[in-house]
Amino acid sequence: MSFSLIPALEQIFTDQRVRTDTDALNQYGLDWTRIYTPQPIAVVFPKMVDEVQALVRLANEHEIALVPSGGRTGLSGGAVARQGEVVVSFDRMDNLRDFNPVDRTVVCEAGVITERLQQFAHEQGLYFPVDFASRGSSRLGGNISTNAGGIKVVRYGLFRDWVVGLKVVTGSGEVLELNNGLIKNATGYDLRHLFIGAEGTLGFVVEATMKLARAPRELSVMVLAVPELEGIMNVFNSFRSRIDLTAFEFFSEKALKHVLARGHLQRPFESESNYYVLLEFENQSDAEQELALQLFEQALEQGWIVDGVISQSDTQAKTLWRLREDISESIAPKKPYKNDIAITIANVPPFMQALDAVLAREYPDFEVVWFGHIGDGNLHINVLKPDDLSMPDFVGRCQQVNQWVFDLVRQYRGSISAEHGVGLTKQPYLDYTRSAAEIELMRGIKQVFDPKGIMNPGKLL
Repeated sequence: MSFSLIPALEQIFTDQRVRTDTDALNQYGLDWTRIYTPQPIAVVFPKMVDEVQALVRLANEHEIALVPSGGRTGLSGGAVARQGEVVVSFDRMDNLRDFNPVDRTVVCEAGVITERLQQFAHEQGLYFPVDFASRGSSRLGGNISTNAGGIKVVRYGLFRDWVVGLKVVTGSGEVLELNNGLIKNATGYDLRHLFIGAEGTLGFVVEATMKLARAPRELSVMVLAVPELEGIMNVFNSFRSRIDLTAFEFFSEKALKHVLARGHLQRPFESESNYYVLLEFENQSDAEQELALQLFEQALEQGWIVDGVISQSDTQAKTLWRLREDISESIAPKKPYKNDIAITIANVPPFMQALDAVLAREYPDFEVVWFGHIGDGNLHINVLKPDDLSMPDFVGRCQQVNQWVFDLVRQYRGSISAEHGVGLTKQPYLDYTRSAAEIELMRGIKQVFDPKGIMNPGKLL
């Protein structure tokens, strides 16, 4: 008897939770990467862990490739389905439950939107600190699977640091409950951390126990004009040595001009500069802001900065943040080719100078926009597509230059992907960051958890 996929899926996902229409296939078959053509065969919408497990077992039996789908805000093609896969959307697994005020934990299904968790924490008088511009659409399963970072890493760390328990369905259809919310658990391998950052290649995250933090007191934001690259790290070291920073961000004048061109925001001050830093700190006392102003004056005297502003209200702080957070949306119409790299903080200035020379040499006719989470060594490089160049030709040019960029990353012992994952776009370059021995071990780990190779195939490895 021949196997028919769609009826088999409809037996698992009743109530019209299997979609094969063109709109759904195009919508759920792509993430924010726009250089691939989606070609999934179907999209399914589980509501329960049992349904995910049944699907994976069916996929194993008939060797059907599965691609996870969350908010699809990824930038490396990790949620792209382009070879007849079944897309597994976690949109309908979005419940929050089992809040524990003593442990400050809450159990979240994989489809919970990041901002909803932040709002829930706020309602409890607590705080979920991992934050990024896509907070309103990204979902926890995807954030965990890419070990997302964002704008608060310098103080609060990565997504990994806030996951105290995981429930996963492995590539062989087993359900594993990992760590159970424990702070201390010295009983061998912590498999939880294998699934964090695995991009769905070992199995699907279906639930996570998330840790919450004390809500910060009033936050102040400063935007400073920095004329030279060397000044950025001088400012960082000066402020970090005296104040517990919650964020330290960087963007260029080119990036700022794209934000201002939309007409929604104004320059923070009259001066123009090559670079800007945005720093944020918690006002533990009145003396904290006074100290920040003293450090500002010292930076002016040293010539590290030429101008600056400090927020005087929560509204102004949010407006200053938009100068940084609106960059991606502002340049999106230019269809940027993105690189997301990381190096050690101390190497940021020499690396940026060397990379700037490479980009100027290799992209003489392209506009390159810089910004990033420079307080943790993470830089975002955005090459904007000229209007008269086709998308395939543009991507081809950028891929040729990748080897020069990644050669420099390897020279500085950095990473080709700081927080966006490897997915499809970075998979050919994995050996610039990982050794041959590491990659072989990673393949062995995948074989253990996903022996049929059905879980997000072609991504990462």
